[in-house]
Amino acid sequence: MSQTQVFDHKEFLATVNGKPGVYRMIDRNEKVIYVGKAKNLKKRLSSYFRKTGLSTRIISLVNNINRIEVINTRTESEALLLENDLIKNLNPRYNILFRDDKSYPYICLSNHDFPRLKVFRGKPDKRKGTFYGPFPSAGSIRYTINHVQRMFQLRNCEDSAMSNRTRACLQYQIKRCTGPCVGHTDQQSYLAQIDQAQMFLEGKSNELIDQQIELMEKFSSELDFEQAAHARDRIETLRRVTEKQFVTDFDGDIDIIACEMRQDFSCIQLFMIRNGTSLGNKPFFNRPKLDTDAASLLETFVIQHYSNHTAPAEIILSHDLEDAELLAESLHLINGARIRITSSVRGKRKRALESAINNAKQALQSYLLSASLLSKRFLNLVEILHLEQPPERIECFDISHTMGESTKASCVVFGREGAIKNEYRRYNINDIQAGDDYAAMRQVLERRYSKRRGTPEQLPDLILIDGGKGQLGVAMDVLESLNILTVKENLRIFGVAKGVERRAGYEEIIDEEKTVISTPMDSPALLLIQQIRDEAHRFAITGHRQARAKTRRKSRLEEIPGVGAKKRQLLLNTFGGLQGVQGAGVEELMQIKGINRETAQAIYDSFHA
Repeated sequence: MSQTQVFDHKEFLATVNGKPGVYRMIDRNEKVIYVGKAKNLKKRLSSYFRKTGLSTRIISLVNNINRIEVINTRTESEALLLENDLIKNLNPRYNILFRDDKSYPYICLSNHDFPRLKVFRGKPDKRKGTFYGPFPSAGSIRYTINHVQRMFQLRNCEDSAMSNRTRACLQYQIKRCTGPCVGHTDQQSYLAQIDQAQMFLEGKSNELIDQQIELMEKFSSELDFEQAAHARDRIETLRRVTEKQFVTDFDGDIDIIACEMRQDFSCIQLFMIRNGTSLGNKPFFNRPKLDTDAASLLETFVIQHYSNHTAPAEIILSHDLEDAELLAESLHLINGARIRITSSVRGKRKRALESAINNAKQALQSYLLSASLLSKRFLNLVEILHLEQPPERIECFDISHTMGESTKASCVVFGREGAIKNEYRRYNINDIQAGDDYAAMRQVLERRYSKRRGTPEQLPDLILIDGGKGQLGVAMDVLESLNILTVKENLRIFGVAKGVERRAGYEEIIDEEKTVISTPMDSPALLLIQQIRDEAHRFAITGHRQARAKTRRKSRLEEIPGVGAKKRQLLLNTFGGLQGVQGAGVEELMQIKGINRETAQAIYDSFHA
């Protein structure tokens, strides 16, 4: 067949059998544009040439086909592995390729008389030390090493530096190292620090905390208050570090993988748990060239990712796969070990999966507002809101309170490059009737713009008000009374109401004439407005919770039903004080003897509801 001829799919399909295998679609320039696999090649390839029901993307792919090459395999599993190899080697235009060629880092404790703490990349070798990981990103391993050094004061210097040093370095001065290089600690004491660090890295934080509580009580009884305070600080740090891990107290090695899709983009979040402890997460962003669903994306990611990295014993996915057993069999061929793949989980695994899904949603939303995509959204904002030109500066206001208590207002600022966080401001709202959102909005706008009406360059081009026609009317009155609309002629102001459904995508954008602007749910401009409004809400509610906590902190535990004096004392000892209790999650609180889930939830809600 010459390259100028039209591809005759009927003639081609007559030569294809119904066995499993892999197919390569090749264009007129002899480039492979798509690689696929099939349990039944004839049935799968025939689906590309149906007369109806094809999406525009599939039609675009088919129109570029010059010829198709087919490779039969003995099993579906072989087809899956061959497809993966071809995609990585050929990188076809219409296929998804999750690029992750770097090896993951490990924490290594070396085999020296005074072991060194360091980052290691490559294949772990037991002869070189004890390894912990792998960690999904450089950021997550730096975070862990930073806390290990802060708590256990282990050396991280090169062996040559340690053997030739005559006086302690800066790490010793700032209490990040006990100074074994110059004899400030002996080997027995240093190895005790190593044992504690290993317990932490192996996920035995609760046992380590119990040890520190015993030490704190021992030092207190001996009136050694300096050492008792040191143990107390270590307890608090341990609790804080453990709290930041979205999942703890698991057995073995587990990867949790969640997929979220929105506006033609996808985000896959990989959370890695080793030795029962979360080591962090890593997002993978992609824009599929062909129509696909989350399950297909997860299958592609799993086979590509674990062909480069060792798979754990268990993989939990956010969506059901059409054939998880086939994928598990393929990973078994790659890794040489049996692997369980599931999406139906309960208990703590279910809660961990929900957390991973939420992280994927948030990461994708942030990615869609990254600098590379903001330009398109600002241009669409001009079209949707009928602006004269894209705004250079947007300010958004929100009010937060609980039944009128500790009312806070927020102002967040966005520019063409995204959020300008150093210009965010919070305002304490005083001298109004409790719960009067209109009066609160009036006060914050008057305080914000009364000082700026003399400097038009400090005024925004667009103001967003979190609220409906009432809040928008108040805002218009304030701007008119301050003569702001005269000083800044092109300034526009809009209300962002939650709409009837009160869900993302159903917001109502209200203009100065109190008219609701029709906005498609998939509008890039609407996504930008949602993100700015959500950021204003987050900033306001964070300030409100902090202010509310200050007024309630003293007697909070005493007000909780079922928490008597003994339990209060146990909570304060375990978490190193009231601040530690406030920062603990429900699962952590349940670890305390005598506290069930209901009581733990009541304690958590008293600080966070």
